[in-house]
Amino acid sequence: MLIAQVSDLHVCAPGQLANGVVDTNAMAREGLRAVAALQPRPDALLLTGDLVEAGGADSYAHLLELLAPIDLPLYPLAGNHDERASLAEAFAGRIGPHSARLPGFWQYAAALGPLRLLALDTVVPMEGHGALCARRLDWLDQRLAEDATPTVIAMHHPPFATCIGHMDEMGLLEGAEALEAIVRRHGQVQAILCGHLHRSIQVRFGGTVAMVCPSTAHQIALNLLGSSADGYVMETPGFQLHLWHGGRLVSHTAPIGDFGGTKPFA
Repeated sequence: MLIAQVSDLHVCAPGQLANGVVDTNAMAREGLRAVAALQPRPDALLLTGDLVEAGGADSYAHLLELLAPIDLPLYPLAGNHDERASLAEAFAGRIGPHSARLPGFWQYAAALGPLRLLALDTVVPMEGHGALCARRLDWLDQRLAEDATPTVIAMHHPPFATCIGHMDEMGLLEGAEALEAIVRRHGQVQAILCGHLHRSIQVRFGGTVAMVCPSTAHQIALNLLGSSADGYVMETPGFQLHLWHGGRLVSHTAPIGDFGGTKPFA
C-alpha cells in the first residue's frame, strides 16, 4: 500500500495569486503532475487541508480541474483556509470509499488495503488555529477501539509545538493532550500525518510518530524560538509518500521540480 500525501495547495480562483504574490495554482499543477507520474503508482492520494486559499466555489472548481488527471481515490481533509460546506459539495463525487462520517464535521474512516485511515477535522470556522472537541475525540477513540487494523490518523493542524512561534500560536490549541492520551492507548496507530506548517517536521507523539508534509507551494520560514521575523520562503516545495512494507510505515519526503533525472553512479 502506497499513499501519496499532498498538503496546503492554497489553490485560488483562476487568475488569482495567494497573498497577491504566489502562483499557487501553477505550483499545485506541477506538484500534482509529479504525483501522477510516480512509479510505482500510489494507491490513494491524501490531501491534508488548506486545499484552497480562500474557500468559494470558483476555487474548489479549479482545484478539481487540477486533480482531474489523477485517477486515484482521493481522501481530502479540511484546513483552516477551507470551507466545510464548499469542500463537501466539491468532493461529493470524488472522495474515495469511506464510512463512519461524523455529522457536522469533515471526519471519516476509510479502509486502505492493509491500513485504516482515520481523517480528523481540526477546523475552527473563521479562525486560523485548530481544535479537537470532545465529540471529535470520542469518535476517534471509538473507531480505534472497534478495529485493531494498523491505522494512520490524518489531520490538518499538527498536535505538537513546532517551535515556529507564529505558527504554534495558530496550532492545535484544544485537544492535543487528550489526543495524545487516546493514541497512546491504541497501539495500532502507525503515524499521524499533518499539514498546516508548510515544512517537513517529525516528532514522537503518544508512542507513535507525528509528521508534517511540506506544501506544494511556499514554505514557512524556519525561524525557531523567535529567532527572526515571521514569514514564508520560496524553498523547494514537496509532498510525502507513505509505504506500508514489512509491517511498517516507511515515509519519504519528495521535492517537486526538474532535477535532471536519475543518473547512474560512475
